[in-house]
Amino acid sequence: MAQEEIIFPNNIRTIRLNNGMKMTELARKTGLSLSAVSKIEKGVRRLNQKQLLNICNILGCKLSDIFIKESDAVADKWQTEIKRRLNDNEHGGLKIFGSGLRKIRQMKGKTIAQAAKDAGMTLSVYHKIEIGQREIYKNEVEPLAKSFALSANEMFDKIANLYKSGELTKQINKVKERVKSVLVPDSPVSGIDMHDGLYGAKLYDSARRKLVPVFGSPSGRHISFKKNDKIMIVAPASLEGRKSIYAVIPNSKRSGGFIPEKSYVFVDALQPAKAGDLALCLDADFAALGSDDVLDANIAVVHSDSKGKLYGAVVDPQEKIFAKTMHKVVLILTE
Repeated sequence: MAQEEIIFPNNIRTIRLNNGMKMTELARKTGLSLSAVSKIEKGVRRLNQKQLLNICNILGCKLSDIFIKESDAVADKWQTEIKRRLNDNEHGGLKIFGSGLRKIRQMKGKTIAQAAKDAGMTLSVYHKIEIGQREIYKNEVEPLAKSFALSANEMFDKIANLYKSGELTKQINKVKERVKSVLVPDSPVSGIDMHDGLYGAKLYDSARRKLVPVFGSPSGRHISFKKNDKIMIVAPASLEGRKSIYAVIPNSKRSGGFIPEKSYVFVDALQPAKAGDLALCLDADFAALGSDDVLDANIAVVHSDSKGKLYGAVVDPQEKIFAKTMHKVVLILTE
């Protein structure tokens, strides 16, 4: 019997255990069943980006922590397991049949969703058949063939001829090649083929586009600024996908009250401030800061002195700030 396909190898179980959290608690907090969480941790169930971000929030981890890296101890286990399953299924002929079915679908110009619907199958079941991770039962053969306007014999003959001609070799080797790399978000060949794309990498990119790192929060008279992505928040739609955007939680009192309490200030690192702008002022070279560097920052109105030199002005108490970095504030969002 073909085993469940690993579609999302991840570190969720390791992070959960490190937090001393039981699976039942994670299931309760996510609103998912215990079975669903178990399958997610095993990597055999898909996540959507909302679920992924929710799990990160519950576990208090970064998005990138969820994804397996080459250096992770579990990486070799995932690769070995995927290779074993691919090998087991290939010897059973499932890989050839699935690749042939996919080739026929592509020749017919059908999407995977259309093919599944026409064959009377769920998208998940049909997809597993195409990638050789599920056996075909006798009562499924005719509906599959009929969905492509073929008889069962015509379908099998067509797949056999495609295999003999070498048409399927490229597809089969492509799947094999992907097990050489584990699911690393930035890896171009990592992940498992999901609906004609790299599921994990696309999931990471899609979720990451919606997130903005929070680089600072109030500390005394200033904002304690640290350039790392340990804390992330969902970006407003107008700022999605802009990698130069970061956020800080302002010290509202120092702004004289014109920045509301319980708000986020969004800043663009690619937009130097000019006179009249609201800006984050930092007495350091932003590009040279490391993820462990901590320093004071302020939100200030930018002015120009008689010599044309820019400075920031804060209200309570009044102070002129001459900073090495002044990034323009592009949005203030109240919680």
